Amino acid sequence: MINELNLHNHFCRYDSDKVSNFSVDMLSANYWQAKDAITGSAQGRGTTWFIQYQSNESNSPVQQWVLRHYYRGGLIGKVINDSYFFTGIDHTRAAKEFALLHHLQSLNLPAPLPIAFGVKRSSLFYQADLLSSRIENAQDLVAILSKQTLDGVIWQRIGATIKRFHKHNIYHHDLNAHNILLDDKQQVFIIDFDQGEVKNCSNTAWKQGNIARLKRSFEKENNKLPEFNFTQPNWQQLITGYNK
Repeated sequence: MINELNLHNHFCRYDSDKVSNFSVDMLSANYWQAKDAITGSAQGRGTTWFIQYQSNESNSPVQQWVLRHYYRGGLIGKVINDSYFFTGIDHTRAAKEFALLHHLQSLNLPAPLPIAFGVKRSSLFYQADLLSSRIENAQDLVAILSKQTLDGVIWQRIGATIKRFHKHNIYHHDLNAHNILLDDKQQVFIIDFDQGEVKNCSNTAWKQGNIARLKRSFEKENNKLPEFNFTQPNWQQLITGYNK
């Protein structure tokens, strides 16, 4: 049940099965801070907020969400921090990620559930925010490998999970060790599909590009962190799982 909300210069889509009392304010961290509903945060290009939500309906479940604002990267991000040229709602980064997450759910792939997105227009530009579900009891691979090793079965499972996405031609723009999560049952999830897409071409070189980018990510963390439990045999185990 995807509903739309138009309010002055705001346009939003939201899943009314997940949030029946949606308002534009729900896409602002200040709103959740006022409700004392923020349970944590993570720093990346910007701040990602972790939110606990429960509707006013009786017996409604408590939901764990992630709120993320879209920021530019690279040199242009230092000048135009979070504004993008507007060419239509469905071409905004938030709308495309929201739609892609729905597609991933239809394929039963381990990725977050889309909850809502909002686009705020200002003249020829827009800013955007996305609400999605939080993978419960999960940590990213950088956090995990900074504390412990993973056995070969888990490394193969990581590779096999990436292959599941690639079999459906799902391109992840920034596949790295921060965007792969393990929950407390050792199940693998992939997050952050900003600028991701479904590839509809016969050229599959992008798949190896995804894999190469991931390897560089592990090597970068290995060089940066005082303790990071990643070795070449671990990588070979991941590739074995990918190639099965």
